[in-house]
Amino acid sequence: MVRIQLPQSKVSSFGLTPSKIKVVVIAGYLEKYYCCQKLVKLTFVGGFFRMNEFEDLLNSVSEVNPGDVVTAEVLTVDNEQANVIIEGTGVEGVLTLRELTNDRDADINDFVKAGDTVEVLVLRQVVGKDTDTVTFLVSKKRLEARKAWDKLVGREGEVVTVKGTRAVKGGLSVEFEGLRGFIPASMIDTRFVRNTEKFVGQEFEAKIKEVVPAENRFILSRRDVVEEKAAEARKEVFSKLEEGAIVKGKVARLTSFGAFIDLGGVDGLVHVTELSHERNVSPKSVVSVGEEVEVKVLSIDEEAGRVSLSLKATTPGPWDGVEQKLAAGDVVEGKVKRLTDFGAFVEVLPGIDGLVHISQISHKRVENPKDVLSIGQEVKVKVLDVNADAERVSLSIKALEERPAQAENNEEKRQSRPRRQKREVKRDYELPETQTGFSMADLFGDIEL
Repeated sequence: MVRIQLPQSKVSSFGLTPSKIKVVVIAGYLEKYYCCQKLVKLTFVGGFFRMNEFEDLLNSVSEVNPGDVVTAEVLTVDNEQANVIIEGTGVEGVLTLRELTNDRDADINDFVKAGDTVEVLVLRQVVGKDTDTVTFLVSKKRLEARKAWDKLVGREGEVVTVKGTRAVKGGLSVEFEGLRGFIPASMIDTRFVRNTEKFVGQEFEAKIKEVVPAENRFILSRRDVVEEKAAEARKEVFSKLEEGAIVKGKVARLTSFGAFIDLGGVDGLVHVTELSHERNVSPKSVVSVGEEVEVKVLSIDEEAGRVSLSLKATTPGPWDGVEQKLAAGDVVEGKVKRLTDFGAFVEVLPGIDGLVHISQISHKRVENPKDVLSIGQEVKVKVLDVNADAERVSLSIKALEERPAQAENNEEKRQSRPRRQKREVKRDYELPETQTGFSMADLFGDIEL
């Protein structure tokens, strides 16, 4: 047995006892062994180890403290952790999968393998439960995060590429160079996003809004990037748009008052009255979201960012060539579309409504068109007049009905009855020859009071 006197400070700092060192030295026939938890090679001379080499080894060992940045060599890799030895210390450490990546489903073998050298951050000291062996928990992920924090300081306003990692309450958690950031729901897009799950796993650009390393506060905004790109695209689109031009676009969304068309960076509005030549149509009955359409530019307001469009202006109007389709005297079938106090509007051709005046509804007296007609009712009408320029068609229902006999007799009697001559009014007094005037005394002078 070779007895070696070791400095008590060196022995206690690594959790070793003199008895452990004795055991190691007794096994001196081994060419390699662990001394102070470091794999070393000592020279064996005549059954003894050279003491100067052993002492030099102990003196070269550095202490390890939480917060240190050290270089470690991977010894073995298990299912979810790697055993490492910290260079220059002889201290073993544990590098878990969780301290390598935020992806819990990842394979640790994709990150490290035996013999690799990695730079890690010492987190804390760990003492075995069954033994008094001392190891340290180390992290590569947190070291990268620390470096990332150092790189982030002063970069507010810069656009970086991040990856969505998890949908959380109030927003989206993202990762940037090993650092976890947060994008509030109001800063994900130009419109409020309720379902943030669709961004998980995606890489996208975001602008750095706030960096506070002391509070681990890292806030970003995707909306700023989207708005800036939209502004550039909007400026380019407006430079190409002209009133009266026919352009292509895609239906972006539908509302009760019309359809918004994406023109490649600018959304133009097709009002419900400009969707179709037909009256009172629903936007969803004419177009659908995602549909590509051709529209006419009616007006442009670049300052307000508004573009008015027309879909019906790109299709032939119902009044085009109406003279070849309708003529006075034609009898056609139609459907009652609207009822008013003065008559009924009947659709005789797609998009063409003619008016049946209340006097042309029936030979009988009609107080209100609603009393004899209803919306949607199929009727047969006679065309009285067609005015394509004014877009008016006059119709009649009673012209196709026989006139009642009583009405004819009454009409004939009215026409055959001689007109009375005006009666001459006989005066029983004579006017004075002159109009010089007269007094009350002249009229009532003979009356005695």
